[in-house]
Amino acid sequence: MKITNVWFDDKRIFVEMDDHRVLGNPVAWYPNLNKGNKQQWQKFIIKGNGRWIHWPELDEDLDIGSFLDYTRNESA
Repeated sequence: MKITNVWFDDKRIFVEMDDHRVLGNPVAWYPNLNKGNKQQWQKFIIKGNGRWIHWPELDEDLDIGSFLDYTRNESA
């Protein structure tokens, strides 16, 4: 399974996988992404043969597993 595309709307990050599944989560679930702006969100690199996404300016990394298995901390 690989990430083939990444995009955002005003509040969510979406990833498309190589099997054509599309997953979306609120940006607010990822504190470093949430601190960034729309321009910074677009400055990502898909790395690790499609296994993870890196945002150098925001010091954020998301891998497929953490995106699929993310559990929001309700106390946050």
